[in-house]
Amino acid sequence: TSGCGQQQEAVAVESELEPFSVFRTQESDPACQSEKHLGQFYTLPPAHFRPLFPHGLPYRYQQQVKTFNEACFMVRSPALEVISYLKKADYSKPALRYLFYGLKGSGKTMSLCHAVHFCYTQGWLVLHIPDAHLWVKNCKELLPSSFNSARLDQPLQATTWLRNFRTTNERFLSQIKTTHRYAWTKREFTDEGRPLGELVNQGISRVKSSSDVVGALMKELRLQSGQPGAGFRLAVAVDGVNALWGRSTIKKENKSAVDLEELTLIHNLRKLVKNDWVRRTLVLTTVTAWSPTQLTGFDSMDPFIPVSVPNYSEKEFESVYLYYLDRKWLQHPQSRTEDGKKELVFLSNRNPSMLDRICGFL
Repeated sequence: TSGCGQQQEAVAVESELEPFSVFRTQESDPACQSEKHLGQFYTLPPAHFRPLFPHGLPYRYQQQVKTFNEACFMVRSPALEVISYLKKADYSKPALRYLFYGLKGSGKTMSLCHAVHFCYTQGWLVLHIPDAHLWVKNCKELLPSSFNSARLDQPLQATTWLRNFRTTNERFLSQIKTTHRYAWTKREFTDEGRPLGELVNQGISRVKSSSDVVGALMKELRLQSGQPGAGFRLAVAVDGVNALWGRSTIKKENKSAVDLEELTLIHNLRKLVKNDWVRRTLVLTTVTAWSPTQLTGFDSMDPFIPVSVPNYSEKEFESVYLYYLDRKWLQHPQSRTEDGKKELVFLSNRNPSMLDRICGFL
């Protein structure tokens, strides 16, 4: 808190010298943000944005970052609510689980990323699954598991995820040691007591064993995060968590549907979201509603803390509108008038995703 106070004093001095926009805040540390920053954009430092989000952000937001040449998150109440819970949580108890829910396009993924940014600034190890739906559909390569013949591996998805995990958590990979010996082939293995980085590199360099490496990595983190001398806290963020209990569009060679329990990645991720281990936090988000086929997953997630993500409030809409004007994103003359702004409110219903799509043509 003293650090936040010093930062706020410094910002106050700077703001006296150079007035800042009403829709922006210079407070870029999520731990120091409060209700007075609601509806304002803060800029993520490049030193945080590049390693923390090599994946996980919506495609349209990634394009916006390239266009505006900056990465800004809006401070919204759902993210602030979860951050306040994380500050006060007792991590000696079983895992805490927070579930963002709301209408399609209301900003669940961005609220999740805001909470993930808080965990990153607090020095947590971040295990981020950017979109669980991608692990249950459109799989280009499916191989029988060498560890368990009843399961199927997804080597391309596993390798991509391991590479991004290494980018985000590079500083932890040399500190954490393996607690088990893992044999990948008759000649290749990872001994007990080796740095976790060797395990990750094994999955990246040997694509065939990448799915099993992901399982071993999740197992190591799950076991060690509850130990007194672990030296790290683990934040697990899963976007679209209800996909773990839905239906798969992946087909086997005989054209039959693949059951989700047969997928190595899904099997290990299901074990990770259980709350039977301590000293770590799960930050989870889901789609608009649970389908009848996903009710088992709803029961598996219980108990959890639901956090509603609504559409923009009037203040938040005004902030986004001013931000688009500042970035010269709205070029149509009518969009800069009061009537044009009212029309945007009517057409989008203040839904963040819909507003972004409508403004893309203006």
